[in-house]
Amino acid sequence: MAPKSRFTRLDAFTKTVDEARIRTTSGGIVTILSLFVVFWLAWGEWADYRTIVVHPELIVDKGRSERMEIHLNITFPNMPCELLTLDVMDVSGEQQHGVMHGVRKFRLRPTSEGGGVIDSKSLELHGETAEHLDPDYCGPCYGAKAPTDASKPACCNTCDEVREAYAQASWAFGRGEGVEQCEREHYAEKLDEQRKEGCRIEGGLRVNKVVGNFHLAPGRSFSNGNLHVHDLKNYWDTPIKGGHHFSHTIHSLRFGPQLPDEVIKRLGSASLPWTNHHLNPLDGTTQQTDDATFNYMYFVKIVPTSYLPLGWEPKPYNTINPAEEKADLGILGVSGDGSIESHQYSVTSHKRSMQGGDDSAEGHGERLHSRGGIPGVFFSYDLSPLKVVNREERAKSFTGFLTGLCAVIGGTLTVAAAVDRGVFEGAARLKKLGSKDL
Repeated sequence: MAPKSRFTRLDAFTKTVDEARIRTTSGGIVTILSLFVVFWLAWGEWADYRTIVVHPELIVDKGRSERMEIHLNITFPNMPCELLTLDVMDVSGEQQHGVMHGVRKFRLRPTSEGGGVIDSKSLELHGETAEHLDPDYCGPCYGAKAPTDASKPACCNTCDEVREAYAQASWAFGRGEGVEQCEREHYAEKLDEQRKEGCRIEGGLRVNKVVGNFHLAPGRSFSNGNLHVHDLKNYWDTPIKGGHHFSHTIHSLRFGPQLPDEVIKRLGSASLPWTNHHLNPLDGTTQQTDDATFNYMYFVKIVPTSYLPLGWEPKPYNTINPAEEKADLGILGVSGDGSIESHQYSVTSHKRSMQGGDDSAEGHGERLHSRGGIPGVFFSYDLSPLKVVNREERAKSFTGFLTGLCAVIGGTLTVAAAVDRGVFEGAARLKKLGSKDL
């Protein structure tokens, strides 16, 4: 027999000799069942460790001098593309009149003819050049100063350049009667041909991440002092019955990039409350009117939202990245590590007629509306100082997984030992009672 060491009395795992052990059939069955239970619970622990959950946090948004993208898809069934103008402005003083980059206009057939797409046009100023027999031709601007980006310096060679010169001079233009460029291009005739058409505007804008608004209204826009003005002459002087109006359908409106479908599939149903399918409350909104003076206003409250996947790399809060600023629309907010800087928003809406009046028809005679304004669809947006951070994390750490695994094995075997002991003692007692009866 081996000599005892000083650690012998510390042994918590005392041993029994094989001669003192009894193996039973019931013990074998309990052992097999306990092994199945151990494997089943261990697999559950492993699956729990591999599960990815999204933990939301609310922090102060420390970003500064950032830009934001607005993606929109809106249909106006009773507004021709030639009359529709998209403008953007914000409290920083930046204004974008007649937004051109990143947005396309789709001419639509009248609703009575199905509303199909006729053709599309990128909103790029001077996309068409005038063709003249004389290459030295320099068209007049009729008292206005030629646009800075005219195809030929100090000249207005196309009708569109004359219209732009008038807009920069804050002058109304109308149908272009008496303007040789417009008469040569048959601007008035083309405008009348489109009177019954509709228009869909689709694309993206890049704006400062500050309080601002963007709107779709009729006619060329220009600034007159501190006022933002639209040339509404062609909107009011329409040869068709009923005129134009701003009934519209918002197919989609979002601020920032869309959450990728593969991310939604990977996270499963638990992530659905965060996906863009629920974050864009204006998607699918339809407004109907036959009043040409109607004005629709949407007041949007934007909450910056980050999605941080496993393995994302923390980045410092910096000012505008020149490379990102020059990137194509749709890239801003999407990082190479999979993190996404997007935005949620809530919205309230209001509509009124520019003719004023009250809401007596709706039972609210005390609610009065002012007169005047511009017909159209206006979106005013404000940003929250708080930011929602949705961070992907493992449901359980590796240490927690090992701890749970040990608990599963130890607990299951302990319970199995107690069950086996109970079965053995019960069988022995029944056997003893049976022998007495004999």
